[in-house]
Amino acid sequence: MPEQGLLDRREAVAALLAERGDLLVVTGLGSPTYDVHAAGDHDGNFYLWGAMGGAALVGLGLAQAQPGRPVLVVTGDGEQLMGLGALATIGVARPRNLTIAVLDNQHYAETGMQASHTASVDLVGIAEACGFAEARTLRTADQIAAASASLGRPAEGPRLLVVRISPENPPRSLPSRDAVHVKNRFRAHLGLPQG
Repeated sequence: MPEQGLLDRREAVAALLAERGDLLVVTGLGSPTYDVHAAGDHDGNFYLWGAMGGAALVGLGLAQAQPGRPVLVVTGDGEQLMGLGALATIGVARPRNLTIAVLDNQHYAETGMQASHTASVDLVGIAEACGFAEARTLRTADQIAAASASLGRPAEGPRLLVVRISPENPPRSLPSRDAVHVKNRFRAHLGLPQG
């Protein structure tokens, strides 16, 4: 049971992806990958393994390469803290089809649940200062549902959603760790040759 005022991470991710349509999804290291996979494996999911801090920039590259497709990056607070410079790069690039969803439990779940800095570092404020068109914190199921419905529509620029989740660590739901398989499946989904 999640703490009062915090969302259940698996339910929040499943609700965020409920209306995915042709959404392309990049996942950050660890729990975001498990949560997206638990919501339903999909050929449009690109799971990152061992790329701590890189999910937002992989999402930017994908958004630039596929400007007609909406792109969602689902990452964790620890990974986004490691990649703060990515927010500045994304803010300058201003893709209209990129949303970064940060699952914020204020803990480093992958290394033992130590407290992360997001209790005192405002990711929404940082994204706003970097020029994101929209940055907000989601704390309720209604806010998640509204965000889900908007993911397929272009925005004025990049969006950042900080999803406040409880610090639970649910069982892992593991997609394939075969990077060549994940890459080839994703390329096929985009209609690109495998190789």
